[in-house]
Amino acid sequence: MKILFVSLGCDKNLIDSEEMLGDLMKEGFEFTDDEEEAEAAVVNTCCFINDAKKESIESILELAERRTAGQLKALIVTGCLAQRYSEDILREIPEVDAVIGTTAQGTLTETLRTVLKSGKIQGQEAIRLEDLRRKPRVGADRVLTTANGSGYLRLAEGCNKHCTYCVIPSIRGPYRSVPMEEILRTAGELAGQGVRELILVAQETTVYGTDLYGKKMLSELLHELAKIEGIEWIRLLYCYPEEVTGELIRTIKEEPKVLHYIDMPVQHASDEILKKMGRRTDRKQLEEVIALLRVEIPDICIRTTLITGFPGETEKDHRTLKSFVRRMKFDRLGVFAYSREEGTPAAKMQGQIPAPVKKKRLRELMLLQQEIAFKKARRMKGRTVRAIVEGRIAGEDVYTARTYMDAPGVDGTLFIETQRELMTGDMIDVRITGSDQYDLIGLPAD
Repeated sequence: MKILFVSLGCDKNLIDSEEMLGDLMKEGFEFTDDEEEAEAAVVNTCCFINDAKKESIESILELAERRTAGQLKALIVTGCLAQRYSEDILREIPEVDAVIGTTAQGTLTETLRTVLKSGKIQGQEAIRLEDLRRKPRVGADRVLTTANGSGYLRLAEGCNKHCTYCVIPSIRGPYRSVPMEEILRTAGELAGQGVRELILVAQETTVYGTDLYGKKMLSELLHELAKIEGIEWIRLLYCYPEEVTGELIRTIKEEPKVLHYIDMPVQHASDEILKKMGRRTDRKQLEEVIALLRVEIPDICIRTTLITGFPGETEKDHRTLKSFVRRMKFDRLGVFAYSREEGTPAAKMQGQIPAPVKKKRLRELMLLQQEIAFKKARRMKGRTVRAIVEGRIAGEDVYTARTYMDAPGVDGTLFIETQRELMTGDMIDVRITGSDQYDLIGLPAD
């Protein structure tokens, strides 16, 4: 039987999808990207913000039409939306045969076979939820979907921060680290599949190990990962600024395989808004950690994310944030308009900002960052950098690649102009010859 598998949302969700694909493959299922060929469908959903919810619901509804027409024998919804709105999904979209929560995804093959055998699961049996405090799933075989020399490596599940705007603790549970031996085993398997760049993810990578070992173990883990043959790059995502220690900075600086890149979401720069958000830093502390990173690692690439339009955000707060962005000159920056999520403390706060104001502030921040980013890209001309090849543009002697400054899917692209034949996953030195807005252009250096 051919399964259409739709994976939405973040890279943590992608790992879940790869594990579920591995489960299905072991049971003899095949996969297709063609809706016309599919005999059953699985949608792994996201609901972090309203736009993500909308995308997930639209994907389910589109497949529900095929289920009604009898073109699909089963439609199963899993992931964050399923965890948060399991009963609503079954009530509002009766074409869905079962919903599987974030900690119950190991039951997918059993659930799918039950649906295929009986035609429908009745009542509460159609909802598969398990304790959000259960240990992270380990030992699952994955079908790697990142065919570009990179692979995501999960360090932990859940979060203990409880920022006032965030639903993650309620749908992913408390912070639970994956044992180090399991992480190293998975990393070795990824290397055996041709992965050369490990991208470390969790809701927060910087407190890895505190629940298992009683202390932060990220630096030690990085040193152990660097010993794995075949791994050349190790990229850090989701580092909370208050947890970026001197030890971690030294590790990034001194461990050759750890990229001089850090994804460190700061969310805002107004002390009043940061406090309302439940963040654990103020503007002074943010500026100090950014300054320390740049002093210790002069070529560090700092990526961050901001939230604009948080409840109570005044024009003064917005100007403070713009001033902060202008002064910090982040290498990479993304901005989200605040999304009012039910069940969060922020949703009940006074001073909700109208959508047009949020959009205006977002646009102003992105235009400011655009100016900064374009200048930084132009200054790259003449430098030689290491890059990982991702593919070739059809019909042209141009390849797409990424430098150490670019995480897949969120940052820029390096276009390599050459008649030489390159392979996806190759790592080569590239001399930058120019730029096009956020992206770089270059030639092989040798």
